Amino acid sequence: MTFEQLMALHAIVAEGTFRGAAERLHKSQSAISTAVKKLEHELDLLLLSRDDYRPRLTADGEVFYRQATRVMQQMQDLKALAKNLKADQESEVTLVATATLPIAPLLPLIQATRESYPATHVRLATESMGGPIERLLASDADMVLASLDGVPLEDVEAVPFCTLTILPVAHPDYLPGEEMDMLSQVTMQAYTQIVVAGSGSGAFSQSRDLLPGANRWTVSDFATKKDILVGKMGWGGLPAHLIQQELDTGQLVPLNIQGRPIRHSQIFLIRQRQSCPGKVAQALWKTLTDNSANIDSDIP
Repeated sequence: MTFEQLMALHAIVAEGTFRGAAERLHKSQSAISTAVKKLEHELDLLLLSRDDYRPRLTADGEVFYRQATRVMQQMQDLKALAKNLKADQESEVTLVATATLPIAPLLPLIQATRESYPATHVRLATESMGGPIERLLASDADMVLASLDGVPLEDVEAVPFCTLTILPVAHPDYLPGEEMDMLSQVTMQAYTQIVVAGSGSGAFSQSRDLLPGANRWTVSDFATKKDILVGKMGWGGLPAHLIQQELDTGQLVPLNIQGRPIRHSQIFLIRQRQSCPGKVAQALWKTLTDNSANIDSDIP
């Protein structure tokens, strides 16, 4: 049994005729017919019925063909893998991180990969909310660092990377910040919640911590959100590592909101399951995976 024989069978089924299969594979019609006959002889099975004008799979042929298509896909994947392994380096590798993640701990890891593969252009980008996953599923990123919320798990490979602490906060002079007791959600609806919009097109949404019925002010990034909170114009959730200085100096204080405990967001290193990473992408994936414990220890 050869890959060419399986391809001939697949082409006949796909095109519906021996002639169509021959044109598809750029071979003679007799070569296609001979390949399938040899396959049937080796298997001692009749795969195609030739009684009608168009060849059709027999009952045994249906079962064999279903498995054969899986084998052919695996063969194509192996060929792509071998091609990537043979290649010196990809021209470009893209890593997209959620904007809630601290970038500084990532930089030495990315730099180590760049030094090992200087001919490859490494792109590092940040996106908000569902932006990283949208880019991954659109094949616009080799890998992302993001939450798995709502992600189709059958389509991706994910490795735990780190955990972020998200705190609801406000300036101590903003009225909710003055309350030391538990704040009800009804009380908080009277105050402006500052939220960061997703950076994607909206095809993949990961909205979190939105208070129903609350007045909202939407901004494009977390730096602007923090400035608004420090400016006593609203409240909202921010990653602890982004506001550690403001918490230490008292410019921001945590809010105790009923039904909204401090959130611990699990971040994963994610790539498409069907992707065939090149040498540099695979090296960067391994470097990030091997150092995930060190990243986690640096985040409050």
